Amino acid sequence: MKQTIALISVLLYLGSAALITYRLFWRDKAPNIPPRWLALGLAFAGLLLHTWLLSQAIFSHGGLNLAFFNALSLASWTIVASLLVPSVNKPVENLGIILLPIAALTIALDALYPNLSFMGADASWMLKLHVLLSMLAYSLLTLASVQAILLAVQDHYLRRRLHGSFIRTLPPLMTMEALLFEMITVGFVLLTLALLSGIAFLDNMFAQHLVHKTVLSVVAWLTFGGLLVGRQLWGWRGRKAIVWTLSGFALLIFAYFGSKLVLELILHRAPVY
Repeated sequence: MKQTIALISVLLYLGSAALITYRLFWRDKAPNIPPRWLALGLAFAGLLLHTWLLSQAIFSHGGLNLAFFNALSLASWTIVASLLVPSVNKPVENLGIILLPIAALTIALDALYPNLSFMGADASWMLKLHVLLSMLAYSLLTLASVQAILLAVQDHYLRRRLHGSFIRTLPPLMTMEALLFEMITVGFVLLTLALLSGIAFLDNMFAQHLVHKTVLSVVAWLTFGGLLVGRQLWGWRGRKAIVWTLSGFALLIFAYFGSKLVLELILHRAPVY
């Protein structure tokens, strides 16, 4: 049954992504464009099934199973939820072109390669808070990175005066840029809280198995903070904002999932939270 639900969730996510793509790129070529609510409905249905799958995979009497593929699936769930909730009244669902197929892939990997790596039931609430804040920060900054990619594509089209249904479907460039910095600001605040909670509650964030994660996370924090300062003082925007956003995102990915991949799947050592 679990495999069947995973398959249905994957198909719902991919179906939603396909509809969003169709609406973006073939708006002028097709007489009947699927309504926006249909794409969102499929994505919400996939998210509901994804929620059930995570509840079965992560929660147990032994604690929280945050093995690599479970953590990857949980991160994608948080990202999709963070995308879909504001998409009800904001034009952000176009990010689903990239994010929904990635979420579908994490579900498939989690179903195909189940593994165990528990955060014990006796883990402190402070550690759980740190993990929650980290997941939320990664999710918002992932959304910001995909928004930056779409902004780069839109900028490319406008600079070369290219026209098409894709560019007309996207919100104006200034709106896209404002959404980008909203996501970065909220993500930066959450990342700040995650780092502070780690410093306050973890025994040693610079222990051998955590030092790479800590250093890369701090550098990512400085990158996003520097971008926000540059925006405020010197009006940074456009390509500079895109490069800084994607650089900070790459550092975060290597910080958490890179460390977790090497430690859990290659070295078979204690997990990184």
